[in-house]
Amino acid sequence: MIWTKSFTLEEINNRYNHSKHLGALLDINFTEIGEDFIKGTMPVNERTHQPYGILHGGASVVLAETLGSVASNLCINSDKFTAVGLEINANHLRAVRSGLVTGICSPIKLGPTLHVWEIKMFNDAGKMNCISRLTTMVVPLGKV
Repeated sequence: MIWTKSFTLEEINNRYNHSKHLGALLDINFTEIGEDFIKGTMPVNERTHQPYGILHGGASVVLAETLGSVASNLCINSDKFTAVGLEINANHLRAVRSGLVTGICSPIKLGPTLHVWEIKMFNDAGKMNCISRLTTMVVPLGKV
């Protein structure tokens, strides 16, 4: 297991998805945590649409960064360190008009100061609509 301890979905959603965070505003919810992945969903609706009625690419990036940043923070000693986004990219592969998108985040590399994550996003039909890569930096608390 890559996590520093066994986390429940309730703990993760309560800690990282309260009303003051962007993820909560877009209704991102963590839905599954495995040995080496974390999964979450985001609705595709008027809050996440761009003007043409399809999922905004920026909303996909918010889902990717939320999943990857939370995953990074679950892998480190949060009493001493925090992990913050350093670089993110995304390839938008398919338009999504409604339903939920589900992101699955898994590590590519977990180093002492840098983590690299792959986040694949799927529509309700199970077709990939976006793939993203996030690099996070692990820094001592108070140094952000």
